[in-house]
Amino acid sequence: MKKHVLTAVCCSLMLLNVTALFAQGKVTGKLVDADTNEALIGAAIVVEGTSIGTITMIDGSYTLDVPAQTNTLQFSYLGYINQTKEIMVGDGQTKDLGVIALAPNTVGINEVLVVSAIARDRETPVALSNIKPQLIEEKMGSQEFPELLKSTPSVYATKGGGGFGDSRITLRGFDSNNIGVLINGVPVNDMESGKVYWSNWAGLNDVLHSVQVQRGLGASRLALSSVGGTKNIITIATEAEKGGSAYVGIGNDGRVKQSFTASTGLLDNNWAVTVSGARTQGDGYIKGTSFDAYSYFLNVSKIINDDHRISFTAFGAPQWHNQRGWKSSIETLRNHRDGKRYNPNVGVRDGKWYGAGYGYNEYHKPQMSLNHYWNINETMMLSTALYASFSQGGGRRMDGDGDVAVGPDGYRDFDTTIADNVASGTSNVVEGLSVNQHNWYGVLSTLTKTVGNMKITGGFDGRYYVGEHYKEITDLLGGQYFLDDNNVNRPDNTPLVEGDRYSYHNDGIVKWAGLFGQVEYTTEQYSAFLTATISHKNYTRIDYFNYTPDNQESESLGFTPWSVKGGFNYNINEKNNVYLNGGYFTRSPFFRTAYLNYTNEVNKDAKYERVLSFDLGYGYTSRRLNVKFGAYYTNWLDKGLVRTFYDPNSGDDFAANIPGLNALHTGVELEVTWKPINKMDVHGMFSLGEWIWQDDVDFTLLDDDQNVIGEYKAYLKDVHVGNAAQLTAAVGVNYEVLPKLKLGFDINHYGKNFADFNPVNRTDANDTSDSWQLPDATILDLNFRYGFKIGSLDASIYGNVNNLLNVDYIIDAEDGADHTAESALVYYGFGTTWATGLKINF
Repeated sequence: MKKHVLTAVCCSLMLLNVTALFAQGKVTGKLVDADTNEALIGAAIVVEGTSIGTITMIDGSYTLDVPAQTNTLQFSYLGYINQTKEIMVGDGQTKDLGVIALAPNTVGINEVLVVSAIARDRETPVALSNIKPQLIEEKMGSQEFPELLKSTPSVYATKGGGGFGDSRITLRGFDSNNIGVLINGVPVNDMESGKVYWSNWAGLNDVLHSVQVQRGLGASRLALSSVGGTKNIITIATEAEKGGSAYVGIGNDGRVKQSFTASTGLLDNNWAVTVSGARTQGDGYIKGTSFDAYSYFLNVSKIINDDHRISFTAFGAPQWHNQRGWKSSIETLRNHRDGKRYNPNVGVRDGKWYGAGYGYNEYHKPQMSLNHYWNINETMMLSTALYASFSQGGGRRMDGDGDVAVGPDGYRDFDTTIADNVASGTSNVVEGLSVNQHNWYGVLSTLTKTVGNMKITGGFDGRYYVGEHYKEITDLLGGQYFLDDNNVNRPDNTPLVEGDRYSYHNDGIVKWAGLFGQVEYTTEQYSAFLTATISHKNYTRIDYFNYTPDNQESESLGFTPWSVKGGFNYNINEKNNVYLNGGYFTRSPFFRTAYLNYTNEVNKDAKYERVLSFDLGYGYTSRRLNVKFGAYYTNWLDKGLVRTFYDPNSGDDFAANIPGLNALHTGVELEVTWKPINKMDVHGMFSLGEWIWQDDVDFTLLDDDQNVIGEYKAYLKDVHVGNAAQLTAAVGVNYEVLPKLKLGFDINHYGKNFADFNPVNRTDANDTSDSWQLPDATILDLNFRYGFKIGSLDASIYGNVNNLLNVDYIIDAEDGADHTAESALVYYGFGTTWATGLKINF
């Protein structure tokens, strides 16, 4: 009997245990950013000590089944400080934890975001896409920064010639000098040309925190060259927690990378320091494009008290890389033994690949800024940034009697050229560095005042820039001296040696002073903004070669561009919203357009460029689905161009001054994010543009002495704009197939892509057809990430394969005389490339 009783008791206890084991409750809630109150998508919620967990949905919400007992929940998201919460949940009980705010793991990042004018979904009425830290880590691989944005609507990014840092990007059909680029709120577009040379920022990948692409007029308060849109780049800041990371990686064609980041965290004395450094080197996918690149980053912050904080940031990316500067015909690439990897700008010298003209670049452009953030009171903040940039470097050129000789294999024959120079004693061909360096100083001060639902912002933007441009002999290639008579202040036939300057030497001085103001009104249902800017821009050109010392300084030119823009957003309900924005701005002509043919001669036909732009959009947000749809209209009037025209009969180059170009860019954009199940994200986008030149235009051809060669008409009316795909589409899927193992693939499609062309060549009234249209292309990329522990340290292995199917496709092209594939000059996209690496956090 006792035996049966004992058995019954044991069975009862086992039953109670089993019942307890299967007794469950639910926990629900929402995770948001503590500074911006935006939903955190894909944040992790885990029951400590178990494998029980889930992630947040598109609206930041989550539901988690937990054992009916006391549990400790951990809430985590990349770039944020983890939180833990102990809760007791009874059997069948649902406990709503409400909104939990995770603080960014950076000191004062909210002030940086405010100054950078980061837009918010369902509040800021602009078309925007966000690139978050997790995506940057998983998708970057061996890609360059512009390519990270290729799955964003209306973005077209390519590797250009294929050299390290030589990638390019367009937005809604506009290139980098028509896209406003900000790094931590500081403008970086070149003050003379408006361009952004990505090789100067090649190390930016290693210090990225996030990127926001604002298409169209955008939310920036500054007077920017944002015809196509604005890219707000936020770098890592001072980490709030002590720690760091180390990374080692390898890739195709000898690519090797090492990087590290370390932070003191916020110390007891309220100081915090973060440092980061990286080195990347390799042989390059394209023949002869070896490179060696470094990057460094330093941020020092001090919380003085509750009202004042200062932050000093310095970063740079010194590098050298061999390049491919010229496109080739499709036939040439098909017939060459190296195929699409052929590089006509390099040869072998002393047993190593060596760049000839347009085949080598070296540059270093450090940028430093000192920021002061002052919370004057609960409703007012003043932010002031003093910044400076000092650049040096340039690109290799070959001058004299052409370039280096070409051998029978199509590569440059340095031995023959050097032998010819030795035999003649004079360097008939000389190697030089085309230097383009500058000193740039700026101050940016922003005052923000909140009055109820209204935020009023005003500020000052001051800049002073001196750009120095010259060629310097770096190698006589076997000769004893080089002759160049382009300097009127030097006797003809003066022997020049290494270190001497030749061909040209001039400075460009740009002074800028601007005021900006913005009023924002925000409620739960409505939001609106109105922004106005006015600035004064002054150009002065100093030419040391074409003029004697008494008249080397040009006439100073002053321009006063202005802008006004506004927008309205209406949240119909918690899921649906619509917005509208529009604006008009004028832009002063670029430096080269203001002065003719690289002289001090003023271009009297230079006009203010004018831009009229509108956006209309709709958004839908639910727990598992986010949809953004928009349409845009951008009318660009009086665009000015100065293009070089080569006359094959005389063999001379002439300058063509083309004023008054008008282009109309319209299109639609769709972006979708979907979470069909908790462990899967699906992202899709589609954009279709119609970008055309609106008018035929008259232009004047000038010789080097500014004499008129002739008056011509460029027949451009209804011709499609070239140099970017007007149809793009993408689908990406990320899936956690096993705990800590995440796989992803991205398919990108490019179509309706017309070859770039020079308007000067469009002088035949009977030839009004489009430039050659590149074949459509569809590319598949794969990536994976596996997280694990090394002792107590978190570690991750990353892997990326781009163009998995090794598709042959043309990514860039220049139009030929008959607008066919046979006459076009092209760059092919890369074939299959790969990269893998190990990252350890400590």
